[in-house]
Amino acid sequence: MASKSSRSSRSRGSEQKRGILCGHGERPVLRVLGTKENPGRRFWGCVYYEVNDECQFFCWADPEAGSKDPHVARLKRKVVALKADVKASEWKLKVAAVFCLVGKVGCLCCWLQVLLNHNQGLPCLVPLKLG
Repeated sequence: MASKSSRSSRSRGSEQKRGILCGHGERPVLRVLGTKENPGRRFWGCVYYEVNDECQFFCWADPEAGSKDPHVARLKRKVVALKADVKASEWKLKVAAVFCLVGKVGCLCCWLQVLLNHNQGLPCLVPLKLG
């Protein structure tokens, strides 16, 4: 999508009011396409659109032209929003898992250091009663 031209505006639309976040945890930005296929069609995109391709958050701001039923269009937008929420939650879970793993490794290293100091007869900060 880097070759497609678009304009962005920091409008406070309905998507931002609902608190929808992209994969980076940022609020999406309203943009306007300037392509032959969709001239002037508005969409919500990641703040880092055309800078960082990892997120790929995308949601049409206008209801689909093919859908005559506004209820169907609203449900489709809701599905897209829920998928973005799931992606953001998965990212937060991965970050929490990494912090947990790093914490456990740090505790294990400290415990091993205490045991090594105790076996060598060196004073340790934590008194141990082994055997």
